[in-house]
Amino acid sequence: MASQETWQSPISPGLSWYQATAGERPTYAALDGSRTCDVAIIGGGYTGLQAAYNLAKSGVSVVLIEACRFGDGASGRNGGQLGTGQRWWPEELEEKIGYQRSKALFDLAEAAKRHLLDFAREHQIEIDYVPGQLNVAHKASYERDFRQNAEIAAQRYGYPHIRFMDEAETRARLGSKRFYCGVRDVGTGHIHPLKLLIGLARVAANAGAAIFEMTKATAIRQGGGKVTIETDRGTITADRALIACDGHIDGLEPVTARHVMPIRSFIGATAPLDRHPEVLPGDEAVADSRFVVRYFRKFEGRLLFGGREAYTADNPRDISEHIRRQIAEIYPDLKDIEITHAWGGTVGITMPRQLFVREVMPGVTSIGGYSGHGVMLSNYCGKLYAETVLGKSGDLDLFASLDIPAFPGGARMRAPLLFLALSWFALRDKF
Repeated sequence: MASQETWQSPISPGLSWYQATAGERPTYAALDGSRTCDVAIIGGGYTGLQAAYNLAKSGVSVVLIEACRFGDGASGRNGGQLGTGQRWWPEELEEKIGYQRSKALFDLAEAAKRHLLDFAREHQIEIDYVPGQLNVAHKASYERDFRQNAEIAAQRYGYPHIRFMDEAETRARLGSKRFYCGVRDVGTGHIHPLKLLIGLARVAANAGAAIFEMTKATAIRQGGGKVTIETDRGTITADRALIACDGHIDGLEPVTARHVMPIRSFIGATAPLDRHPEVLPGDEAVADSRFVVRYFRKFEGRLLFGGREAYTADNPRDISEHIRRQIAEIYPDLKDIEITHAWGGTVGITMPRQLFVREVMPGVTSIGGYSGHGVMLSNYCGKLYAETVLGKSGDLDLFASLDIPAFPGGARMRAPLLFLALSWFALRDKF
């Protein structure tokens, strides 16, 4: 197998800066023969591994399979931003589902944030946490919304850590004149996602979960009160199962595939910004107000810049140039900056950008569609799934009760329709 520095994920393009800096990345055996267990888990990202850990430590027998290596998917290659709340601002969500449910989901997300940081601390996983996030407006007309967001978070949602930034402060904190205003959130931050994933796999294995890499599920069926998962390396028979594949559901299970759509997201890491101290002098993470979000941060002296401009599962020919053009729009002085690492991954999105949680067949739960907001929510949802199995909590029902419609068009037309829709939103972002 290739070394840590040169291993190329078969499902995600490019060699990531995370992979180059994560330290030792252990390998795990592939499944070898058939297994029987209480709970089978498909997918070795944050959701699956958290579920495996929390079940195993309570004495439940767990078998987890991952099609590639742990960290090859989005959990090991994402933007690393924790965020606050759900994918929608709480006041936006409140308009759709009411204050009580919106507040419950906001509080759940805060619990997810605390859980992630506490979990890393308890298990001595060095995730390189850096506090601070800026959400910034790319249109001057958004000022009122951003002012109200800070006020509503404090007054209605009990979250005093967000403060409005005017144009001067926004420009100073970003080192860019591209944005008009924003909010600064000191109650959240950003991490090294692959270090968390590596540590999580170790903790799950040490708790007694049987976890296997390079083992792809090829079919799942239910009958006779049991769930059967077929792989090319053996069959797993379980009382119940969790599908935690997010955007990598492929054709494994049709209900999830109708509701969770894969899109590609790309990130570039620049050379150290020693000559550009004005860029993000506070080392915060940033997300802008575009529908097609630009997300970036300064991390260990480099700019890690991400954008979503590929609305299919395809990859651009040159990720570096693709990212450098976006960097130059915000930081013109960096138009010739060296991109030392460039990579991509698959993000699972849903129509309303809310999480998909559903029992897709008896005894089989599917969780996915984090829509770019999954670092803390996916970890917590794995824990909540385990608590549901153990009868300890029903909090996962908060997500299961959300109305998540299927993408229109059927299997053949979903991707073309999504491309047209997101292209329209990308065009709207420019005006």
